[in-house]
Amino acid sequence: MRKLLFVFCLTLLVTGFTFAQVSRGGTLYVATRTADLKSRTGFFASSRGILNYGDRVTVLQVSGKFVEVRNAANSSLTGWTASANLSARQVVQGTSSTATAREVALAGKGFNQEVEQSYRTQQSSLNYADVDRIEAITVNVDQLRRFLEEGRLAMGDN
Repeated sequence: MRKLLFVFCLTLLVTGFTFAQVSRGGTLYVATRTADLKSRTGFFASSRGILNYGDRVTVLQVSGKFVEVRNAANSSLTGWTASANLSARQVVQGTSSTATAREVALAGKGFNQEVEQSYRTQQSSLNYADVDRIEAITVNVDQLRRFLEEGRLAMGDN
């Protein structure tokens, strides 16, 4: 269970707590591989659909770290997502001759090849393989709910 909590916390850290600067009617872009649209704020709210990397959305309202958005390509697709999933900068899906989706997402957060090389030079002991392995870990929502219930932890529904 400690490993699961560690992975969950590390995932939050990796994705960051950087909140997009949002305002009602503004345009944002999905900066994560996928973003789940929920029926209400809160992690365990029911899903209304999925947004994909680079999708353009319009802000309907903001509530804390959650943003209610409407998909620009499909106006019937609306729901709440964490503001950390969104970027004010337009992101574009790369082709084999351009930047990868991962590189574009990192660039949207201010991280690029030069910054990575700087870290590698200054901190030669850093193990990027471990980071890649941790990023690949997924946690089943039912397992997470059970973990929170057994640990008597807040369910994150606010």
